[in-house]
Amino acid sequence: MKFYHKSCPSVETIVRDITWSKVAASSILPAKLLRLHFHDCFVRKEALPNRSLSGYDVIDDIKAKIEEECPGVVSYQFQRPMWQVLTGRKDGRVSLASDIPGNLPPPTADLTSLQQLFASKGLDVMDLVALSGAHTIGVSHCSVIARRLYNFTGKGDADPSLDPDYANKLRGECGSPLNPSTTVDMDPDQSSLSFDSHYFKIVSQNKGLFQSDATLLTNPQSAQMVEMLQHGRLFFVRFAQSMKKMGGIGVLTGDEGEIRKHCRLVNA
Repeated sequence: MKFYHKSCPSVETIVRDITWSKVAASSILPAKLLRLHFHDCFVRKEALPNRSLSGYDVIDDIKAKIEEECPGVVSYQFQRPMWQVLTGRKDGRVSLASDIPGNLPPPTADLTSLQQLFASKGLDVMDLVALSGAHTIGVSHCSVIARRLYNFTGKGDADPSLDPDYANKLRGECGSPLNPSTTVDMDPDQSSLSFDSHYFKIVSQNKGLFQSDATLLTNPQSAQMVEMLQHGRLFFVRFAQSMKKMGGIGVLTGDEGEIRKHCRLVNA
């Protein structure tokens, strides 16, 4: 924090004011910005896991205003306005679509795969469970859960780890045949616009939307954490701690990176 207090003293106010004004105009924006933080600001937006990302326009608006005030001073890596982050990191000079597979957890991942991926980033099981709580806001396309709903074992069945009534509800929303453009809430029993600990309650009821949600119950340690994080205050504390750790993955400082003029492009 306060890395730019001399070189660009107005930066935090700019980020806050633009973000809050955009959120006031669009209640679905927080979920979009949260997902952007997980995926980061890749040059190759067309890579498969990033094709459904949105919210770049907000980041670009913030960057444009900052460049007016402090040209060439603040990197895109600073612009994570929904939580406090350590500032001063640089943008990367290389960003490849081929680097994304294997570096982002898919919704079909089992616990072992998730643990291995998170461990490779310096994150532990508590980070994995706490960060999964981000699924309390936002929506998913039905195409992402199609196999889980309609043909999990190749026999036209649903995933047996999914609550049967919830599976029927999802099939009703997604249609038959499935409409891949239809979206469903990731938090089924409560507004997906509310950031709270309700996600952990629905996971414990076998109503997690993704296999990566359900798999949290397959290990005694992670299952205990799911139960523990149903307490809202504890969830907020642990989520903030894990977000800070995740924000420190692969930090570039000094001459290791650059300050991009445009989010999607390395500087010429």
